[in-house]
Amino acid sequence: MVPMQGLHPWSGCVRFVPNLSTFAEGRMSISKIPDIVIGRLPLYLRALTHMALEGKEITSSQELGGRLGISSAQIRKDLSQFGEFGKQGTGYNISFLSDQLRRILHVDRVWEVVLVGAGDLGRAVANYGGFVDRGFKIVAVFDNNPQKIGQMVGNFAVQNIANLKQEIESKNVDVAMVAVPAGEAQDISEQLVEAGIRAILCYAPTSLSLPEHVRIEYTDPVLHLQHMTYYFSDVIQDT
Repeated sequence: MVPMQGLHPWSGCVRFVPNLSTFAEGRMSISKIPDIVIGRLPLYLRALTHMALEGKEITSSQELGGRLGISSAQIRKDLSQFGEFGKQGTGYNISFLSDQLRRILHVDRVWEVVLVGAGDLGRAVANYGGFVDRGFKIVAVFDNNPQKIGQMVGNFAVQNIANLKQEIESKNVDVAMVAVPAGEAQDISEQLVEAGIRAILCYAPTSLSLPEHVRIEYTDPVLHLQHMTYYFSDVIQDT
């Protein structure tokens, strides 16, 4: 593999030099990077995107840290896992760093996604307009309720879940979102994996048991609410 070195596009002296220890046969080794670090990269990218919309061109780890509540040292350490993106005293070019983070997160392309569940939550997800500009595009919506099949949800006619495998294989989709009741989530997810899905975002308030090669993420607002209310304990005790 040839090292990717050269002049930074906005300076004659700053380079992006990948950390070659994180690459193997041209691909980044996921196992070498702590998952908690990967989890912070989308936060950095979101903050950089907001800065760009504000018209900013240059930022620093201190400014990023101030916006995110993360120490500047932690940000520099996280980024150093993937290479050198700036120069001390000069900072980071926002556009350049954003592009590199998109590449690292593999969202420098658009991933097609299937959504299972056309209830209230599924409809809200299907109508959400913030996926495409961040690397994802819903291409099909499924449900097993005969009353919902054929109805329009956003721009999609809800399909029978019996067509799930055929649609996923024909569209070569890797990512799915599951917005079904907890009792149905495991069975639906197993069908998705059988159809070739490699990553699932689960909105159902449950834990899935799937093969190790399948990446699962959960988004349960009740868990986050319970996390927050823990910090009310001192206030409650004082009242």
